[in-house]
Amino acid sequence: MNGSGRCVALLPMKANSQRVPGKNFRPLHGKPLFRWILDTLLDIDEVAEVVINTDARDILAENGLTDGPRIRIRDRAPELCGDTVSMNLILADDVAAVEAETYLMTHTTNPMLSATTIQDALNAYRNGLNAGTCDSLFTVNKIQTRFYRADASAVNHDPDNLIQTQDLEPWYEENSNLYIFSRDSFASTNARIGKKPALHVMDKLEATDIDTPEDWALAEAIAQLRAAGRVLQSCNPFW
Repeated sequence: MNGSGRCVALLPMKANSQRVPGKNFRPLHGKPLFRWILDTLLDIDEVAEVVINTDARDILAENGLTDGPRIRIRDRAPELCGDTVSMNLILADDVAAVEAETYLMTHTTNPMLSATTIQDALNAYRNGLNAGTCDSLFTVNKIQTRFYRADASAVNHDPDNLIQTQDLEPWYEENSNLYIFSRDSFASTNARIGKKPALHVMDKLEATDIDTPEDWALAEAIAQLRAAGRVLQSCNPFW
């Protein structure tokens, strides 16, 4: 199969999780967590297919998800199951099996990631690719604050010359929301981040990544606020 022009989303999903048990299938503000990002990906016309590499086919079926025209469920190889397996090994398995020109990878734990941000990142990636300035892209949080080491020594500022935090050199935190790459860039590093990646800054609330019970509570609160905002907007066009 020729992957020319195809954009494929890779959405790995496992049955178990260590810190928030069963989180991928646990309801978040009315629907299973995995449906939040899956529905967003399916809203993007240029995403030809969403590939779900999983050891939880039966659980997905119980939640109403099976293979479809734009959804391919791949049973995870036994040697790739477990909490300590590198995500890059799972992605390598998908890249080897699924032809595409562009691979877009995200997680079920990124429920607030929007179609607009994904599309903007795709556009930035392609512009950078055409200009020769990048071979891959990943999303980040821009941080401008004062950091210290464990011994209280300053990392990125001068305590004797306190400038405004907005004037500090920005640092960029990989937020695990979105990665875009090609087969070639993946082969160059055996990883979702190539040798010349572009950084794509995201809104901090949208970048919420659920790893802990506290993260879950934050995502639930954001979902409730967004739902309330939509209700207010529908009642008042000037909201």
